Amino acid sequence: MCSRGLVTVVVFSVPSAKKDRVLRESWREAWLRVAGLVAGLVLAALLLWSSLGTEDGVAEVLAHRGEVLAGRFIEVPCSEDYDGHRRFEGCTPRKCGRGVTDVVITREEAQRVLRYLVPQRSVQASILDLHSGALSMGKHFVNLYRYFGDKIQTVFSEEDFQLYQDVRQKVQLTIAKAFGIGASSLYLTKPTFFSRINSSQARTAHDEYWHAHVDKVTYGSFDYTSLLYLSDYLEDFGGGRFVFVDEGANKTVEPRAGRVSFFTSGSENLHRVEKVLWGTRYAITIAFTCNPDHSIEDPAFT
Repeated sequence: MCSRGLVTVVVFSVPSAKKDRVLRESWREAWLRVAGLVAGLVLAALLLWSSLGTEDGVAEVLAHRGEVLAGRFIEVPCSEDYDGHRRFEGCTPRKCGRGVTDVVITREEAQRVLRYLVPQRSVQASILDLHSGALSMGKHFVNLYRYFGDKIQTVFSEEDFQLYQDVRQKVQLTIAKAFGIGASSLYLTKPTFFSRINSSQARTAHDEYWHAHVDKVTYGSFDYTSLLYLSDYLEDFGGGRFVFVDEGANKTVEPRAGRVSFFTSGSENLHRVEKVLWGTRYAITIAFTCNPDHSIEDPAFT
């Protein structure tokens, strides 16, 4: 019994170099497998948390990021918001709703728009009014056109403005077709703006983009609102989904580059944007009015 016990002690306390190496490699492989599993679970949890929303229990996704939609439209009853404004027959909304399409603007066009519109300041919420040139810079607004003066062509080119005009015309035709109105009845209106949102803490009230609002109330000229997304949900940023605030179950649109979301601007489409959790979200808001008195021209150097 003593000799057997001695042999046992020798075998385990003085292993061979080969067995020692095998043991170390086995432990290493086991730890790598565990670490990989934990990392995968953490990533899955973060993606699930981001996709489910953390603030308002969103229950229904109107447009998933991974879908490529030729067109999806949901009609909703019109609110009374339009009654307090001058009505224009054949244009003022009588058919109200919301739609999403991924085939009007290509991803390549969205990437081109993004390249010339990205502000060079890393702030929480940058807003550039494409027509007035007003750019939010922290607590202040700077007029890019006035600041650069004759050198504005070092910032934008004629091709940039032409690209924006082409995009605007495609969106305008899409809205007109969806709501059964003549495209010539719609007029571009202000503000039309580019937005850049990241997860930094809000510094001013202008940075608090996440509050629910009604465009027709905020901007009286708006009759139809559209958004062109320039980045991808869950690839370029987390959170930041567009939310239609409805009774019972909110509806969300998950941004993807080139996706156009559009809707009538009254209270039937109360909406908000989720807080961005990570990354940077880029989009352009383009709005249309039925009132020619509130119309504006496309951006131009003159």
